[in-house]
Amino acid sequence: MKVFLCENIHPEALALLKTRAEIISDWKKIAEAEAIINRNLRLPAELLSKMPQLRAIAVHGTGHDGIDMEYCRENNITVFYVPFENADSVAELILGFSLALLRKLPLADRMLLSGEIRETAPAVLFGNELMGKTVAFLGVGDIARRAARIFREGFRANVIGYAPSFTEEKAERWQIGYTESLSELLSRADILCIGVHLTPETKGMIGENELSQMKPSAILINTARGAVVDEKALYMALKEKKIAAAACDVFENEPPTLENPLLSLENFLATPHIGANTDEALRRVGIKMVEELFCLFDGKTPQYCY
Repeated sequence: MKVFLCENIHPEALALLKTRAEIISDWKKIAEAEAIINRNLRLPAELLSKMPQLRAIAVHGTGHDGIDMEYCRENNITVFYVPFENADSVAELILGFSLALLRKLPLADRMLLSGEIRETAPAVLFGNELMGKTVAFLGVGDIARRAARIFREGFRANVIGYAPSFTEEKAERWQIGYTESLSELLSRADILCIGVHLTPETKGMIGENELSQMKPSAILINTARGAVVDEKALYMALKEKKIAAAACDVFENEPPTLENPLLSLENFLATPHIGANTDEALRRVGIKMVEELFCLFDGKTPQYCY
C-alpha cells in the first residue's frame, strides 16, 4: 500500500503506518498513491485526477469542505474521517477563549507590552466572571457536548443549544437547554460557541442580522469553520461595540494575515487553527486514522465515511 503523506502526523501514528505502508512524500510520485492522509490540503478534482490509483482519502480529524466529494463518488474513492478523538482539545480551547475574553487578557497583555499601564487593576481591564453565564452552542455535536459539560459542572453555567437536529429529547439526555430557534439562542447567549460544519446552508449564517440579535455584552467564539461567520459583519459588530468581544481559531482564508482587519481590534483574539493541535489529540486521531486505513485495505469499511 502506497500512502501519500503531505503533512506531518504524530510520530507514533507514523511508526504504525510504516509497518504496512510505503510512504510517499514526493509530489512527483503522487500518481502512485493508493491513499492520502489529509489534514489541511485542498483536494479539487484537478489534483485528484492526477492519482489514478487512489482508493481512499483519510481525513485527519473531521471536515470535508476542501475535498471534491462528487469526484470521489464518481471514481469510487472512499473518504473517511475520525470523529471524537480531538473533541477534548477543542473543548478546552473554547473554555480558554471564554476566560481570556471575559477577563480581557489579550488587552491586558497588549497594554503591558506597549507600556500603557501606569497602575494596577486599571478600570479599562474591568472584566467579568464566567460563573453562572449563559453559554450557547450553535451546533450540538461531540465537541459542544464535551464543552457544555465543562461549563456546566465547572462553572455552574446555564448551557443551551440549537441545531436543526437538536430535539427536546436530546436536550434532556445531554443536559443542554433546548432552544426553538437560532434567534432565541442568539438573544440569550452571554457566550456564543459556533460548532457547525461548513455547508452551503451554513456558509455566512452568522452575519449582520444575526449579530444584531446578540447582547452588547456577548462574546462570540468560532472553532468550526471560518466561512460560517461573515468576517466583515463581525468586524463591524466588534468595532462598533455591538458585541463585546470575539475569538476565532478559524478563518475564511487561513492562516489569516495582518491584512485581515479583525486582527487590528483590541476586543478580538485570534489563533491559527490550533483547536486540535495538542500532542494528546494528534496521537489519538493519528493512530485511529491509520487503524481505519488498514481496515479499508483489508477489505473492511471504515467506521465513519462521508
